[in-house]
Parts: sequence; structure tokens; C-alpha cells
Amino acid sequence: MTSRTTRTTPTAPTAPRRTVLLAAAALTTAAAATTTGCGSDDGGGGDGGTESSAPTPAEPSGTPLTSTSEIPVGGGTVFKDRKVVVTQPTKGEFKAFSAICTHQGCTVDKVANGTIDCPCHGSKFSITDGAVKAGPAPRPLPAEEITVSGETITLA
Repeated sequence: MTSRTTRTTPTAPTAPRRTVLLAAAALTTAAAATTTGCGSDDGGGGDGGTESSAPTPAEPSGTPLTSTSEIPVGGGTVFKDRKVVVTQPTKGEFKAFSAICTHQGCTVDKVANGTIDCPCHGSKFSITDGAVKAGPAPRPLPAEEITVSGETITLA
């Protein structure tokens, strides 16, 4: 007959839940103070503030987007990879808007009949100012900054 032996591993004593929660809160507060660079606002000391708290743009600025000849008059083009749509409401007038629908964040997919169209729920936006022409989108498409120099359209 074979006998089995069972080993038990000693367990560490457990701390009361409240102690664990308080310790976690203290660590979170300490980590937040470290990452936000807390300090006095008295203007003294400091390293000159070389870091910026401004958000980093998704795309590098000044990158050529397209040529003016690629944007039809009375229409536009969606640049899904850049999350921008460029329109030409009238000859020589170029506008740019976010390609992200303000309803649920879908990417608009086409420009037709004077509107920028979202495929998800049918929202339509004006090619002139991004205003909502048909819902359910609650807000206009935000404008994006572009520069037109000669034949080149650059996302600013």
C-alpha cells in the first residue's frame, strides 16, 4: 500500500482589508504627485520648465496632405489615416474638418451632394462649416487647420 503525504505551505498572515486599501490609496497619491510634478507655485527654484503639458498632436504638423487638384469643387476627400476630411465648397476655398463623427466616433467615409457622410448612423455634415445637416450627431465636425501653398495642402 502506498501512502501519500500532503505538504502544506505556510501562508503569510493577511492584513485587514482596511489596511490594504489605505496602503493602496497612499501609493496612488504618491505616484500621482510624482508624475504630475507637484511643487510650489511661488516662482522660485525649479528647472526652468522644459517639459510642456500640452497634448502631443496625433500627426506631425506641416506634413503635406494632398494637392489642391485632388479635392473636387463642391465636394471633398476623406483621409482616414490622418482622421481629416478636406473640402472645397467653392472654387479655391478649402476647408478641413475632423473625420471623426461627433455621434459615436465613427470615421466619416465619403463626401457627396454637399455633405460629409458618416456610414454608422447616417449623420451628415456641411462641407462649408461642418454643421450637422442630418442627425443623430449632436455637434458639428470640429475644424482642422490647413495651409494651402500653391498646389499643396498641408495639415497644420
